[in-house]
Amino acid sequence: MCERGGRSGGRVTNGGVADFEVFRDAWGVPHLRAGDASALAYAQGYVTAVDRAWQIETERHRMLGTSAALLGAEAPGWDRFARQARLADTARRCHEALDEETRAWVGAYVDGVNHGLRQLGANATEFARAGAAPGRWEPWTPLGVWLSTHVLFAGFPAKLWRDEVARRLGADAVGLFATDGPGTSGSNGWLVDGERAAGGGALIAGDPHRLIEDPGVYQQVRLACPEFDVVGLAVPGIPGIGHFGHAGQVAWAITNAMADYQDLYRERLRRTEGGGVEAFGPDGWRAAHVEGEDGVEVIETERGVVVIGGPDEGEGISLRQPARVYGDLGFGALPALLRARTVADVDRAFDRWAEPVNVVLAADTEGGLLHRVAGTVPVRDPENTVRVVPAWEERYAWRGTHEPMPRADVEGIAVMANERSVAGPLGVEFAPPHRARRIRALLEERETWHAEDMGVIHTDTELASAKPLLAFVARLDGLSPEAAGLRERLLNWDRRMVAGSVRAAAYARVRSRVVRLLARHELFAPLAHLAPAYPEVFRPWLALVPRIAFGLENLLTSERLPDAERLAVVRAAVEEAAGDPDVTWGELHRLAPWQALPDPDTVWPALDGDHDCVLSTSSVPGLTDLSVRGPAARYVWDLARRDDSRWIVPLGASGVPGSAHHRDQLPLWLRGELAPVVTDFDRLIRETHVTEATSTESAEPVGSVEYEQSVDGFGTFRLARLDPAGADIDVLHAWVSEERARFWGMTGLGPDDVRGIYAHMDSLDTHHAYLVRLDGTPVALFQTYEPEADRVSECYEVRDGDLGVHLLVGPAGPGGAVHGFTEALVGVLVSYGLDGLGRKRLVVEPDARNDKAVALFRRSGFELADEIVLPEIDLPDVYLPEKRAQLAFYDR
Repeated sequence: MCERGGRSGGRVTNGGVADFEVFRDAWGVPHLRAGDASALAYAQGYVTAVDRAWQIETERHRMLGTSAALLGAEAPGWDRFARQARLADTARRCHEALDEETRAWVGAYVDGVNHGLRQLGANATEFARAGAAPGRWEPWTPLGVWLSTHVLFAGFPAKLWRDEVARRLGADAVGLFATDGPGTSGSNGWLVDGERAAGGGALIAGDPHRLIEDPGVYQQVRLACPEFDVVGLAVPGIPGIGHFGHAGQVAWAITNAMADYQDLYRERLRRTEGGGVEAFGPDGWRAAHVEGEDGVEVIETERGVVVIGGPDEGEGISLRQPARVYGDLGFGALPALLRARTVADVDRAFDRWAEPVNVVLAADTEGGLLHRVAGTVPVRDPENTVRVVPAWEERYAWRGTHEPMPRADVEGIAVMANERSVAGPLGVEFAPPHRARRIRALLEERETWHAEDMGVIHTDTELASAKPLLAFVARLDGLSPEAAGLRERLLNWDRRMVAGSVRAAAYARVRSRVVRLLARHELFAPLAHLAPAYPEVFRPWLALVPRIAFGLENLLTSERLPDAERLAVVRAAVEEAAGDPDVTWGELHRLAPWQALPDPDTVWPALDGDHDCVLSTSSVPGLTDLSVRGPAARYVWDLARRDDSRWIVPLGASGVPGSAHHRDQLPLWLRGELAPVVTDFDRLIRETHVTEATSTESAEPVGSVEYEQSVDGFGTFRLARLDPAGADIDVLHAWVSEERARFWGMTGLGPDDVRGIYAHMDSLDTHHAYLVRLDGTPVALFQTYEPEADRVSECYEVRDGDLGVHLLVGPAGPGGAVHGFTEALVGVLVSYGLDGLGRKRLVVEPDARNDKAVALFRRSGFELADEIVLPEIDLPDVYLPEKRAQLAFYDR
């Protein structure tokens, strides 16, 4: 029905599969070994897809704004934001700007991901529960996953909150809620130099505190090749080891710098008579970029993407962020870090870092030490960092970036805990100083530290932020007998948030009541119902109770509320809590990880800690004591002897439910213990080599399916990559030899000719062929291609997000003679292109004489465009003559 076509180069290693080895330690952690960095990147992608298929596919859909297809009705709010923010388009832009070496390295990782998803990814049970199948990753997908994961990391929606507070309570009230009181960020990191370390080499330790997810947000991994050998914590879906790594001679770690690097602009918007949109800027009314995606209008002004409001309201708010402006996500730092041998190498690598902005600690075996900030922070008016600023005033424009980034000397000990220190000039709100002070105090208690000693710091539960509330409790008099007894218990409490402590629970219950009572105070009434007025994705930043909870320390010490009123609130809270039955903190404070598909039958354990403890297990007082944030990993890097290093994640190395390594690290994590880092390959278990595993013959191996969709009245359609070396070619040769397939252009070719053509196509990164099966029976051949790499690009203006497609329907078989079959088939393929691959527009160019094909695409929603003449080309395996074709498009 339609013709194949294409020209481009491609990378093929060992028959399309990179040569590498996979080893596992006792905890299932993958240790990967390969002959070069490219094959190793492929191996990392492959193992990530095998271990974390559901997780990384969820992240891919979130980046594309199609997560509702997997997660259901709860996802459209995020999906709308992802599309409005143009996350996928920004990822493509950043990928195009990569240097050739980094782009090839990322591409090798993506090839490995796709191999793993095809081979074993569909074994993850969540796909069956969601009625979905793994899709295909594009070369730029890792950049999109990174951007999607971190786009809200710097908390730009807080500017909406500050705007509302200033407007409703006055500018002086903004500081009441500053997160230099309690906040949700809790990452810790510390460095002890060689003079204080027992082995004579520096120690770096810490624990990133993030949203706890099942599976976890960090992936323990070892990457070894002749160039480098690095153990560390990777982000699933991202190549390399960017955050926490030990390369033998040098090690590094990061925390969130709490820098402000994203801005919100208040825009004036209007529609034009021609259907466009204009935005009012410093130079007057200027045209904005406008496009539509599945009912979502995407508007981008000269400042940024509009994420709130629009021209129908006459105004909106746009988001400006460095990745979109500068086309750089800092991926060039990732391969450079793997090759680092010294602190100077790490320093140079982090010069290429973009976002999120981090504080970095590093040390090497020669005694080198590093403490710096890394990332991209724009230079602009101080007001930009505080609130939403008017788009039409020139003073709020960006004026380059901060260079050089701040750094500090290391004198024996260095600590980073999101506090206002080395990164102070780059931000507005930071975490309170309690954790940083406590870590430093603990480090100074000993003259010498061993790697195994660091658990004392990781698990410290002292809650310094309890002081203001307990000071009010101490002033209470005239209480009821029950409340007086509670007062005495609180004043004799050791201020440690231990799971087994009844007094810690009593404090938490009083604290929650204080939060709720303050939230009902008339002073804050104007802020009580802000959230519903904003898009769903921003509402957590605009809810009053969490803001009171995180700002409680400031609110209890501020004169904005009269002292007598603060005392009355605490009195009422203690009286209310006095009647509660005794429970332990652990009965209230339990782990509550985020799951894309929640399992209601799982009983999660009790936790030590609280959000201002070094063991920062965060809840939201006043709403819930369940902990959604905590140590997403713990690590100790020993520069004297890498095998003395330690690490742990909350659940396990595998993201596959039922796997032996899905949650086997949880007991250690709860106790504050760490698993050993094993680097001797002779002590590891070698898995079957990937090239050996792929030689197993199967008509349709489990996990080979790239996309699956059930259609009522027909059955289940499955797309799998065409195997040019197997029986697929016999099926395809029979089809293309028939007179009905004359427009496909292969009539008269022998099986070896057809095999050669598709073997060549399989070697390309830009062209892909799939055999479509209906309930196991082959029914069609489907091909995709990048239009800019095809001769069609000479005949029309290619747009970002275009995907070219060809379709050959097989002879009528089961379902093939049923009315509406071909329309159903095309519908499945459209869904795969737009939802599965996240493209914006599909392009077809059937032979203009092929009336049936043209009519089918028209019935299926494609809009016919001009007839075009495709020029003749010569490929290594086939000659494609000049062709007159009917161009047609399918838009979101």
